[in-house]
Amino acid sequence: MNSSEIKVLIFTLNDEFYATDIMDIERILGYEEPTTLPEAPEFIEGVINYEGMILPVVSLAKKFNMKNTKKEDSKVIVVKQKNDRIGIVVDQVTEVGDIKLDEIENPPHISTDISRRYIKGLIKVKEKIVIFLNLAEILSHDEKQLLK
Repeated sequence: MNSSEIKVLIFTLNDEFYATDIMDIERILGYEEPTTLPEAPEFIEGVINYEGMILPVVSLAKKFNMKNTKKEDSKVIVVKQKNDRIGIVVDQVTEVGDIKLDEIENPPHISTDISRRYIKGLIKVKEKIVIFLNLAEILSHDEKQLLK
């Protein structure tokens, strides 16, 4: 792998493909039903015990205003950012692959400012278009404070 490539984790949500930089991922867990938190934002499914820490679990489907399609083989991707960890529920993790940086296209201008925060670009992989996300930025600063 050379410096013009990055390793990405590719996963699906509602049959759409997404990718995120593998460096933002700590591990992938099987789905377990989280403990719900009263008055949490709707896209927070709850919390689970992860290595002795309380890990907030975010429904990416709800965050993106999609219908929730949790399957038995759903996974929780543990995303790390400095000392914070969040779990993100995805339908399926499909592969880890190398992507050339020059294959990442800027997202179209139709996307909102909010999504600009966490959509890094679009990648053509084989015949599909994969949305490249910055999962570490999926929650706004205010949303992170709510989880503290």
